[in-house]
Amino acid sequence: MVAQTRTAPPAKRHYTHREILEVMSGLMLAMLTSMISTSVVGTALPTIVGELGGQDQYSWVASATMLTMTVSTPLWGKLSDLFGRKLLFQLALGLFVAASLVAGLSQNMGQLIAARAVQGLGVGGLSALSQVILGDIVSPRERGRYSGYMGAVFGISTVAGPLLGGFIVDTDWLGWRWCFYVVVPFALVSFIVIQKVLKLEHVKRSTSVDIWGATTITASASALMLLLTLGGTEFAWNSFWTYFLAAISLLMLALAVLSERTARNPILPPRLFRNRTFVLTSLASLFVGMAMFGAMIYLPQYLQIVKGMSPTNSGLMTLPMVVALFLAGVISGKIVTKTGKWKIFPVAGLLIVAVGLLMLSQLHVDSSQWLIGFDVAVLGVGLGLSMQMLILAAQNGSELRDMAATTSGVSFFRSLGGAVGVAAFGAILTNRLKDEMVDLATAAGIPMSADASHSLGSPSAIQQMPEPIKHIVLESFTRGLETVFMVGVPIALIGFVAALFLKELPLRGATLPPPEPKPLSKDDLVLAGLLLELVAQRVERADGQPSALLTAVAAMAPPDGRGELERARTVAQTVLRPTARVLIAQAAPAQKDLVTGGVTQ
Repeated sequence: MVAQTRTAPPAKRHYTHREILEVMSGLMLAMLTSMISTSVVGTALPTIVGELGGQDQYSWVASATMLTMTVSTPLWGKLSDLFGRKLLFQLALGLFVAASLVAGLSQNMGQLIAARAVQGLGVGGLSALSQVILGDIVSPRERGRYSGYMGAVFGISTVAGPLLGGFIVDTDWLGWRWCFYVVVPFALVSFIVIQKVLKLEHVKRSTSVDIWGATTITASASALMLLLTLGGTEFAWNSFWTYFLAAISLLMLALAVLSERTARNPILPPRLFRNRTFVLTSLASLFVGMAMFGAMIYLPQYLQIVKGMSPTNSGLMTLPMVVALFLAGVISGKIVTKTGKWKIFPVAGLLIVAVGLLMLSQLHVDSSQWLIGFDVAVLGVGLGLSMQMLILAAQNGSELRDMAATTSGVSFFRSLGGAVGVAAFGAILTNRLKDEMVDLATAAGIPMSADASHSLGSPSAIQQMPEPIKHIVLESFTRGLETVFMVGVPIALIGFVAALFLKELPLRGATLPPPEPKPLSKDDLVLAGLLLELVAQRVERADGQPSALLTAVAAMAPPDGRGELERARTVAQTVLRPTARVLIAQAAPAQKDLVTGGVTQ
């Protein structure tokens, strides 16, 4: 039988630190622009609605992007396995740029919402593929050095969005349309950088796309988001639409599970959910997303409505969070690279997030700016320690074939948590605000309808209200936000528990010192001696016929013109048998020689 030869796979390219930084510059720039686009409209939305009309569609301008970003995240990771990381990353960038231009040119709310939905598709690809590409070019051990920068960019962009939006709206000669135009040049620069410096070998990892799985996952997440976004506003919670959307979400989830179990190349392979690390990091990321986005979205409302700050100043007040998040992410990443220990950071980070939310829940109308800054800095430290470390843990605990699916899966759950958190916290704030306004007005002897909270107007209009109406509104808003932040505390603690149960697996690619060699046991010494003695006997009994054993033993003797058999027998007598005696003697000194029957000394 002829043995079949197998071609060894090509060695994975090693990227230098400089090359990694060059690729990172493109990835970080893309993430910065895409994540800014999701939050930039927060401070500009009242102006946008005032010009385009459609107050009843107010929430959809923000939620359309988050919805499509959430449901598309797993698809990008899967498609990158088919068509290559670089091509799909650039496609996501192109989609993002085109949608941004259309959003800026929109003439009505329908066009704007549609453009924002397409924008979300691009953002989902950029956020997922940035992590996948980082995982391709950097080993888990070294990844901590760079993942901190990615996490810092994520946090900076989330906070910089409202700040930039407020500045643009406050600047008369720009106008709200520049909230969408401003990110286009940066996205184009990122496209060029990635084209120039990213050189990935295209490995086609599968041959099909799980269309049915994509459809059912998207339908389940969409129905859930519609329920959380519209419930309590467009229809009552106890209504046909609530139960209908909940049933659709559960049915599509069940069909998604069935599809993923039977699909040839599933988007979220069922084997991922048998991986303890993936399940726990996904749960922790889900709750991190809920806590983070809940705080990010509603903190500016406290600053603008309760504290009376301008959009620009409310953005500046979040700078302590940005600085703390950046420093925590970078420092923890460097520590992980140096020590190889990572578990302490997501565990401590989620506990600190819970503490930060608890501190935010204690803010009042007269809280000082120093106290607010300190509270948001604590929250930033917790987010910086936990966000990227959860991605790192998931990647390190996955098989190499599941790198893309694992990364996009964890990102999906974090985005889903953010979408759910924003919708759920919004419902909590709306209901609490309505109840508190009625209760406080009744206590003050002022007639007020339950629908008064829906027509409060802009933050500047609230600041111009006469007393005691203004006090009632501000106090109601403060109590509502107190409930929002307080609800976030147990959510962060659940994430803390999930991180606590993570097993700290050694990071792949670690350059640890080799372990000290262990001394051979007596059994090992005897076994080695017997094997050498057996080889010596086989050589001595050889008849000179061609033999691989004879050739190998003869090669131990220097070439001196003698034949192979003679040289092999010399090695057996002068090297193999004496060595066998020494090994056995070390295992059993002063006992009967197992080879000759004599006594060893």
